[in-house]
Amino acid sequence: MMDIPVRGNIRDYSLPKILTYINRHRKTGTLVIKTIALTKKVYLSKGAAIFASSTYEDDRLGEMLIKAGKISLEQYDRSVRILRETNKRLGAILVELDYITPKDLFWGVKFQVREIICSLFLLDDAEYEFIEGKLPTQEVITLKMSTGNLIYEGVGRIDNWTRIRKEMPPTDTVLMLSKDPVTLFQDIELSPQDRKMLTIVDGAKTIKELVDSAWIGSFEGMKILYVLWSIGVVEEKIRVDEKPEEAGEIVSFEEILQPLSEDEYAFSGKVDEIYMSLGSRNAHQVLEVEEDADLETVKKSYYRLTREFHPDRSFGTADPSLKDKLTSIFDALTDAFNQLQSGSRTVTPETSVRNSVGAEEHFRRGVEEFKKGDYQVSARSFTSATDIEPWNAKYWSYLALSLTKVTNRLKEAENALLQALKLEPNNADHYANLGMIYVKQGLKKPALDQFQRALGIAPGHVKARKAFEKLDG
Repeated sequence: MMDIPVRGNIRDYSLPKILTYINRHRKTGTLVIKTIALTKKVYLSKGAAIFASSTYEDDRLGEMLIKAGKISLEQYDRSVRILRETNKRLGAILVELDYITPKDLFWGVKFQVREIICSLFLLDDAEYEFIEGKLPTQEVITLKMSTGNLIYEGVGRIDNWTRIRKEMPPTDTVLMLSKDPVTLFQDIELSPQDRKMLTIVDGAKTIKELVDSAWIGSFEGMKILYVLWSIGVVEEKIRVDEKPEEAGEIVSFEEILQPLSEDEYAFSGKVDEIYMSLGSRNAHQVLEVEEDADLETVKKSYYRLTREFHPDRSFGTADPSLKDKLTSIFDALTDAFNQLQSGSRTVTPETSVRNSVGAEEHFRRGVEEFKKGDYQVSARSFTSATDIEPWNAKYWSYLALSLTKVTNRLKEAENALLQALKLEPNNADHYANLGMIYVKQGLKKPALDQFQRALGIAPGHVKARKAFEKLDG
């Protein structure tokens, strides 16, 4: 996935791409969208939109409830007068006056938030800025809706043919089902029309052929493809000369659309059991395959499990910790798959262009988790990066750093740094960091040796000099 700047114009980076980027990188912060006439803000927690605000008068709760038929104009006017006198929240006033029930208020706030966000998709020229960090407001009632469903609903409201053609790939582009489980199995309630269109996306037809073979008009057909493309369920096929059978289809659209009907209590129990055992499972055990399983079997198991334990399954439950647990399981599944996949063939810089993108994504994820203090998760992400690009010394160095923060993994950290040194034997930082690992292990002589090597390469290396003086003094 391409990087999205923290600020820009939605002409250059569409709202679906911005929201998808924030969601995939699980960022927390405020997305501010500004035009000359209004400012709207979307508050996101770990990549999921939970609240929104707007300076546009028609987006206020009272106006929303009037339009939805929940209150009368007389009730609205009286509640606004009390609001000005008391400075209480309008929702609380409406409940106190018995104009609406607490259940109506709960529905109304979620409806308001969803409408504010969906209205943003209709803008085609607005400045945006994502301000990462702690959210400025703590709301009791929050939106619980997957990013995929939010984008699906918002994009579905666009009726601008020129804009759709501009944002879609050229009409001679072949579309296929996504092979990325994150987007493929996200929680989206597709309409019957969209489901039907999905059945004819076969990895062989171009956009023009898909539209022409549809049972509806060209605009409606293009719009459905635009929606499916925006949420990532279908994607551009890189090699148009590749036959569908060569693409190695692992999952069919029937499997994607088949609902998972497991009891919530039983599912939560299964999640807890797997989550608690992640640290003691190897890649084969995580993916529930035999040690001698071939790549095809590994892939099928990976897709089955990522569908079952997709983080979006947390939106239908009341357990606030479930999403974090599912995210950890999903990451472990992806890391295990990348490990076994890369181990099944020789990986080189020349033959792994596609994998290099994945490696950088894992690296960024590792850095983010490290900053949060989740060192085990960051170590798994850095491990995936090294599995995909074993020639990248930076990934080995960061892996070592995260492992030093995890109990009983100093030896693994040492091995990771030794690998980094093989790749970059003249990097003073690697020697200094290796010396610090030996200090933690109580190995004074090897630690001094590493600090001396670091200083031999970079005499002014502050970290190595201070550590050497402290240990030698």
